[in-house]
This record gives sequence, C-alpha cells and structure tokens, in this order.
Amino acid sequence: MTTTPTPDATTPLPGAGENAVLAEVTEALHAVLPEIGLEGTAITMDTRFVEDLDLESIDLVTLTGELGHRYGDRVDFPAFFASLELSEIIGLSVGHVVRHIAGCQG
Repeated sequence: MTTTPTPDATTPLPGAGENAVLAEVTEALHAVLPEIGLEGTAITMDTRFVEDLDLESIDLVTLTGELGHRYGDRVDFPAFFASLELSEIIGLSVGHVVRHIAGCQG
C-alpha cells in the first residue's frame, strides 16, 4: 500500500497559483471554523471574512494559525496583518489573502 505524503510547511505546494491557494483557504475555513456553518456557502475571491462570513477577529486568528501551519514561514501572517489599516482588515476578502499567499509562494 502506498500513501501520498501530505504537504507540510517545508514541502512546496503543487500549483501554488491562486486557484490552488483559494482551495487551501476554503479547506482551512471548513477545518477550523465548522461551527460557523459554511456548508453550502460558496467561497470566492470576493467573499469578505467579516461582512459575508460574519467572522470575528478571533476567527481570523484561528484561520491564520491554521494557514500558518500549512504554509510555515513562507507566509508571514503577522506582518501581513500589521501592514493593514483597521478598515482594510474589516473589509478583508478571501482574494486579498489568497493573492498574498500566492505572492509569497512564487
């Protein structure tokens, strides 16, 4: 029996383009925040974390923690959030995070 190794922070993700990263972010949302009831909710690049998904700041922290485990030091989430104004964090879209992650992968 053969097994496929799961990517970790030291393994490059295949196809680290925006579509692959969007799938990873969506998977992470479902994995760490099952209680917010995302079943049947389409997650797109335009989906906003606060307005559309009703996430609170602690939910974003939990999500970025999960993404940090997936991407390791390749994506510096604390620096990313520190570079944003409060209004930008409130209006943050999935696409903004996806583009940031994809940009760090290249």
